[in-house]
Amino acid sequence: MASLNVGNLGEYLREQRNAAQLSLRQLAEAAGVSNPYLSQIERGLRKPSADVLQQVAKALRISAETLYVRAGILDEREREELETRAVILADPSINERQKNVLLQIYDSFRRENGFVPEADGTPRTSKAGGTDRTDGTDRTDGTDRTDGIDGTDQAPGAAGVPEAGPTLKADATEDDNPHS
Repeated sequence: MASLNVGNLGEYLREQRNAAQLSLRQLAEAAGVSNPYLSQIERGLRKPSADVLQQVAKALRISAETLYVRAGILDEREREELETRAVILADPSINERQKNVLLQIYDSFRRENGFVPEADGTPRTSKAGGTDRTDGTDRTDGTDRTDGIDGTDQAPGAAGVPEAGPTLKADATEDDNPHS
């Protein structure tokens, strides 16, 4: 049987198993897969499903996302996003509302920096930061929008989103400033 290209998954699994001081048989039992099947995965002869990788990751107490990336199931960028979200969601020191707000802020920054997921979940780069469309307008009515902290799109000046106020020149003097 020829070796499959599974992104050095088998070698990585063997290293992790050895680091955990588990025999092949012990890991197979803990993961709920057969010993021969796990051996074939380690030798690169079989490409496991995401479910099997999740079981093996749980048995090894490592990130399933890392195994998905090594198996070619998940893109590295997606793994990093999932790990960030998992850390936020797993934090026992913050409540659900705070977790949701953090995730909304995280999504907002990712959009601002040009990473916008497509409707099918695949990543794409946006030419205009902070919006879901490449023309810089709101996805529903075509107007420029500012994301509200609660995840809603709000127009400037609406419901707590202040309009831009008067600005002072950097070299303004007291004579230039009507408020002094």
